[in-house]
Amino acid sequence: MTPESLSKGRAEALASDGPTILDALPHPVLLVAPDGVIETANMAAEIFMRCSVSMMQRHPIEYFVPFGSPLLTLLEQVRERGAAVNEYKVDIGSPRIGAPKVVDINASPVPDRPGAVVLMFQEKTMAEKIDRQLTSRGAARTVTGLAAMLAHEIKNPLSGIRGAAQLLEQSVPDADRPLTRLITDETDRIVKLVDRMEVFSDERPIEREPVNIHVVLDHVKRLADNGFARNKRIVEAYDPSLPPVFANKDQLIQVFLNLIKNASEAIGDDPDGEIRVTTAFRPGIRLSVPGTDERVSLPLEYCVYDNGPGVPEDLLPHLFEPFITTKTNGSGLGLALVAKIIGDHGGVIECDSQPRRTVFRILMPAFVETDGGPVTGQK
Repeated sequence: MTPESLSKGRAEALASDGPTILDALPHPVLLVAPDGVIETANMAAEIFMRCSVSMMQRHPIEYFVPFGSPLLTLLEQVRERGAAVNEYKVDIGSPRIGAPKVVDINASPVPDRPGAVVLMFQEKTMAEKIDRQLTSRGAARTVTGLAAMLAHEIKNPLSGIRGAAQLLEQSVPDADRPLTRLITDETDRIVKLVDRMEVFSDERPIEREPVNIHVVLDHVKRLADNGFARNKRIVEAYDPSLPPVFANKDQLIQVFLNLIKNASEAIGDDPDGEIRVTTAFRPGIRLSVPGTDERVSLPLEYCVYDNGPGVPEDLLPHLFEPFITTKTNGSGLGLALVAKIIGDHGGVIECDSQPRRTVFRILMPAFVETDGGPVTGQK
């Protein structure tokens, strides 16, 4: 079956049976009438457009997309040619549906209804997100070698510098002692930075066990409520039926402490600031293991949301790379370490950000017990 005939079939289904049949599709699908008004849409489109079908039916498609959007030109091309047209990587983001929204668009005419067009949007694929995650892991491996070199070549001389500064402090005049203390404090700061980088070079096998993620999140919330997130609102939305994850509990605590601390710093002193932590089961995400025929399922989804100002767009693709930070005094190693931990567990972490809505989403394999021992994921 050709793409054109497939699109034609979708158009006929949507035109005759409404959104019921296509509600099973994960992609947003809309039927645009000849006058440009949205006639109907499936459930995925309601989520994508942040709007119910009844509300969409009150407005033309121009109401939801930016002025002069390529989508409008695409509609005209389909009506003129009477054939399906595809457009790739089109940003249709707007304040009404959220920005940015980069999608691939399939636009198809509806048989026996001149001027009517079916639109299907395909958002940035999970494969692209995983590719970006693998790039971040490669950058982390670069830091692994750098950390090993720094530990050997820098920490030993630093201990000598610190010792010399302490000896000098005993013999210099009182007016010069702040300078020796400055040397001591700065060497301590560098040692702490190198210690943090040494974590990247730890290649020992991870000690894992079945972990209830909600026990981890409850522990992290208690730490946050009594520390960096005191007086901040943390909302929980958990799926209590989730299976355990095969992981290192301490490392997961480290991951979520980092993410919730970042969210807390992002909202700052905003009285309307809110951190939301969710867990859910999302079947359908599968990752191929390089060099094998194995495919690992990643059905466990853990999310940390905040309604802060968002991550700058130019930093978003590089957020999990070492030394990338938006903080004035940040080292840029926190999220790189988070990415390494999640990657070592066979999972994926991604970030979607726009003003007032930033989400860090973690996808992990579930724990599966077999006769031969614990197994994660499935073929």
